[in-house]
Amino acid sequence: MIAALRSEERMSAEMEEADELRERLEAWVGEPMAPPTVAPDPVNVPMIRHWVDALEDHNPVYLDEEAAAKTRFGGIVAPPAMLQTWSMARPLIEGIAERGGSPVEISRDNPIVALDEAGYVGTLATNSELEFERYLRPGDLLHTSTAVESISNRKKTSLGLGYFLTWITTYTDGAGEVVGRQLFRIFKFDPSTIEGLS
Repeated sequence: MIAALRSEERMSAEMEEADELRERLEAWVGEPMAPPTVAPDPVNVPMIRHWVDALEDHNPVYLDEEAAAKTRFGGIVAPPAMLQTWSMARPLIEGIAERGGSPVEISRDNPIVALDEAGYVGTLATNSELEFERYLRPGDLLHTSTAVESISNRKKTSLGLGYFLTWITTYTDGAGEVVGRQLFRIFKFDPSTIEGLS
């Protein structure tokens, strides 16, 4: 019991020490995660059809032009939850494992790379929140910009020590109008710090 308490005290003391990595990570808060991108394709009916068929979503505003024309939308619109779908980059399969599953090359000037290089190689997606400003219509071509919203202090969890990294992606149409936002948060952790790991 005493040994366990001493171990906890030692861990708490280590956590309270100046966290030089966290200080370096602070420089990314508010900065872009990556260069702005343009979706590979405009919003289109075939992709909407694939989505609604997979989810068995029979809302007529998504595929029935005649029915959709009689609604407040005045025509076909895309399901709001498809927001991220339209801007997903075409994956570069070669080297995907070395990139930690990222479909594209990651800039070296990125907090994810800095955390990986510091030993926080584990990645757990913790949550995603979507915010919609308007429905998308066929022909809309999305542009995205992504910025780091926050990086937590080092946390002790059952996965080991790590940092929560949150970024916001803003989606705009060709005219620069914001059509939606996505908050995405991951936990970058050091698997070697899991308690009981031998």
